[in-house]
Amino acid sequence: MSETAEIKLGEKTLQLPVIEGTENEKAIDISKLRDQSGYITLDSGFKNTGATKSAITFLDGEKGILKYRGYSIEDLAEKASFLEVAYLLIYGELPTKAQVENFQNQINKHTLVHEDMKKFFDGFPSKSHPMGQLSSLVCSLSAFYPESLNPNQSKEEQELTIIKLLAKMTTIVSWIYKKSLGHPVNYPQNRLDYVTNFMSMTFSYTTEEYEVDPVVIDAMNKLLILHADHEQNCSTSTVRIVGSSDCNLYASISAGISALWGPLHGGANQAVIEMLEKIKEDGGDVEKWVAKAKDKNDPFRLMGFGHRVYKNFDPRAKIIKKACDDVLAKMGINDPVLDIAKKLEAVALNDPYFVERKLYPNVDFYSGILYRAFGFPTEMFTVLFALGRLPGWIAQWKEMKENREPIGRPRQIYVGEKDREYIPLENR
Repeated sequence: MSETAEIKLGEKTLQLPVIEGTENEKAIDISKLRDQSGYITLDSGFKNTGATKSAITFLDGEKGILKYRGYSIEDLAEKASFLEVAYLLIYGELPTKAQVENFQNQINKHTLVHEDMKKFFDGFPSKSHPMGQLSSLVCSLSAFYPESLNPNQSKEEQELTIIKLLAKMTTIVSWIYKKSLGHPVNYPQNRLDYVTNFMSMTFSYTTEEYEVDPVVIDAMNKLLILHADHEQNCSTSTVRIVGSSDCNLYASISAGISALWGPLHGGANQAVIEMLEKIKEDGGDVEKWVAKAKDKNDPFRLMGFGHRVYKNFDPRAKIIKKACDDVLAKMGINDPVLDIAKKLEAVALNDPYFVERKLYPNVDFYSGILYRAFGFPTEMFTVLFALGRLPGWIAQWKEMKENREPIGRPRQIYVGEKDREYIPLENR
């Protein structure tokens, strides 16, 4: 007999089914609660509410586990390419050699974007944020490819839409960066792999050849993999709920980008560098700022330490720490901000105050350091987060469509005024 939960409402007792996932997670199914009782549940922020069943990503914050389609994040980051992981997330299985080559070839056919998209940059204010540009440009793809608006696309049409978005995202992101510098944009080179092509478009100049550093490419590959999906977070849930209205993929992803833009979600690695800059401007006294962080009466908080989901350690941070060390050693960067970061890292890993409170450096701490080392300005960090998260968003949108999930429609508890009588304007 399957497990059930009971809820007692006055004289009425309801039996609610218990659902168990493949990783032994349990949930009480309340989908018929309102029909049977007239009651709903209240869960601000949906912290305890499962909105869907998903086969994409498993996360255990207490044990520090992150898996994509059953594969550990450690294994994938060490052995796979970003495109392999993208294929895994979107289609459910790791690709064969032939499949990944075909995937790369299909993407290569669509890396160019319509030349008219350059005109958007002429219309953006000179100081417009890159995330606002990215959200607008991705949404505009639905205008360039109106066939994507059909909610009943065939499997082949949907596949083409997915390929186009994966292909054009790197070009769009690199153009946003180039335009911020006032430089001419670079076009894709389809002889290069996905990550190398992106870095080449971003950092090469029309006047000289771009020297590919394998250590940098490897670290960037790992960063994108580590950010590729993270279960039902704010932006992913946004993509699914917007997509549930039969909205096209481009607009759904654009909505996810806007959700990621919020500093409480995607801006943490930018906040890390801004904090380090602040410490540097104050003289670089790390001990002073550590003392401020320990002082419960001081509003200062260290950015990039601890995690609201991972309670013991962030498995992604363990992976990227080594890549961070390798990149800084190889590039020989002399940057006082990064020196401060290494001092803070040493404190967090050894000071009993931080160790006991599990305030370990997280993935945002190390990714911010790496992006700075690569030469990205801080306002581009969240854009790079979006580039990495793209396959996960696509996979979640695709799964929602395949599951034929109903349109998202949360309930509420009304706490406003009751039965007010309209007073004519002249009497108010």
